[in-house]
Amino acid sequence: MPTFPRAAGILLHPTSLPGRFGIGDLGLAAYRLIDFLSNSYQQLWQVLPLGPTGYGNSPYMCYSAMAGNPLLISPEQLQENGLLSQEDFANLPEFEGDRVEYDRAIEIKIPLLRKACENFRNNASELQQQEFAGFCRAKGYWLDDYALFMALKDALEDKSWYDWEPEIARRQPEAMEKWRQQLDGEIFYQKFIQFEFFQQWSKLKRYANMHGIQIIGDIPIYVAHDSADVWANPEIFCLDEETGAAALMAGVPPDYFSATGQLWGNPVYNWEALQQQHFKWWVQRFEAMLDYVDIIRIDHFRGFESYWAVKEGETTAINGTWIEAPGVELFEAIAQQLGKLPVLAEDLGIITPEVEALRDRFEFPGMKILQFAYGSDAANPYLPFNYPRNCVVYTGTHDNDTSVGWFNTASDYEKQRLLLYMGCISPDGIHWDLIRLAFSTTANQAIIPLQDILGLGSEARMNVPSQAEGNWAWRYQPDVLTQELSDRLKLYTELYGRAPQVTHGG
Repeated sequence: MPTFPRAAGILLHPTSLPGRFGIGDLGLAAYRLIDFLSNSYQQLWQVLPLGPTGYGNSPYMCYSAMAGNPLLISPEQLQENGLLSQEDFANLPEFEGDRVEYDRAIEIKIPLLRKACENFRNNASELQQQEFAGFCRAKGYWLDDYALFMALKDALEDKSWYDWEPEIARRQPEAMEKWRQQLDGEIFYQKFIQFEFFQQWSKLKRYANMHGIQIIGDIPIYVAHDSADVWANPEIFCLDEETGAAALMAGVPPDYFSATGQLWGNPVYNWEALQQQHFKWWVQRFEAMLDYVDIIRIDHFRGFESYWAVKEGETTAINGTWIEAPGVELFEAIAQQLGKLPVLAEDLGIITPEVEALRDRFEFPGMKILQFAYGSDAANPYLPFNYPRNCVVYTGTHDNDTSVGWFNTASDYEKQRLLLYMGCISPDGIHWDLIRLAFSTTANQAIIPLQDILGLGSEARMNVPSQAEGNWAWRYQPDVLTQELSDRLKLYTELYGRAPQVTHGG
């Protein structure tokens, strides 16, 4: 029995769910999606990172590697739990249905979360108080620093931690104590919304698991410079000791996506310091993730073998250096404490034999993208006949155009190769042809962005790498997950041997 049995699923971030608060959340639409997946014989739901986002709304640049995004909390579930009332929703504005309106969603949702917190503080039952206290204890290893960090950001006009006064930026004990006392109410609020997020997420995950669906979560290799993680653990990052700036910045050299590479700006890890601590922070991070997902996709996996480091002051990623990372020691340390890791490796980009050896040593499935398959010759590793079984095939990822958008802008050479490979384009449309192709491969898992199942064009693209704004905003309309769509997906899933071995409910 392979670690990952043959299965199919979808890629969709919860912000893309429909709903009336300007952004998708963990309310009713999320449960309806799980019903749709279960009825369509899907067994996997892949999400992007679920952390609290900052400027640009990128889930890959969060204020914490372990916290949840407050904007994903469902106000309707807070109402069901008696923390909000129907009157609180009386003056909701009309939102666009097909785009996340981040600023307006924040204006609406944050006051509702604060009101729910106030009601909890004043009226929580003894059982609720005990559950909250238990959560704060269990998650204290990251929650205490995170709650103080966010409270400080709020009090200090959203400045980055490295621009705070030196005594609190460097976490001097007297300053920490002073601010903890001063911001007691705000710290409570930050802990409360994490409690609510994890209550709602855990309930949703249980529902998914009951319906035979596993959640694939996403760990970005790096964390944001302006994050609770870097502020609380400066010794494990490459920082300028005087200013707190990133002395070595993360990124990738010039590639398929960008002629100047991508300069992400996150500080890279001080792997030597991490090794001395037996990778404690990484073990905790995996442990925290496995609390609320079933499988972990590691973004930018190649950075665990060697990583591109760019010196402070550079404005593009061109002038960087490859530096070796202790990936073997890291994954051995994590596996020693947590057992065999249910990990998928995002191994796209410049992949060397050493990266492949690291991936294969731990039997992590790599990723195959159909959109990358037709631009070269028969040795192209993304052509389906080159796949090993132990991999995950996608039509495209959140960083790609939709299949329809890609085909419309593909080169004549790519279109010709694709047509030769498939024989023809069916009347169902290129998106279904690529879905069938993905399902028909030997890859153990096939994951399709929901935009491709819906047959949408470039307007539904989730992210354009290296474009700073306008990403992460696509949403689907509530009535698009039809029975006809479910039946077609189910048919192909069965045809290509990806249906659950025992169907649910009988």
